Amino acid sequence: MARPIKSTSTEWRDVVLVCRKCSKKLDGGFGPDGDLTLKKALRKYLHLKTGKKGRRGELTVAGVDCFDICPKGAVVAVNAARPQHLLIVPAGSDLFEVKSLLGLDDGRRRKPADPG
Repeated sequence: MARPIKSTSTEWRDVVLVCRKCSKKLDGGFGPDGDLTLKKALRKYLHLKTGKKGRRGELTVAGVDCFDICPKGAVVAVNAARPQHLLIVPAGSDLFEVKSLLGLDDGRRRKPADPG
């Protein structure tokens, strides 16, 4: 006899999917020192380690299988709420720009450029 299908709830507003295969090929390339995967860099940048985690957080960044794009020197990412906009994120990309292009809003603004 088959077990019944169950469901559970989350507080997620957004789910970001990052290609594991691209991340593995690139072996880092993101974050202040360039030693983090895009998934880990986004989690750190968006403060997913603090506050509400898992199903209780407003956002999750998850590694997924290949999107079959396989760019050189970049990682494919997508906000599941906007599946028509796959991003090809080159290593070393500004995380503020990545966040913006994924349609995520954590209330932060870009710091103005130093005029001096």
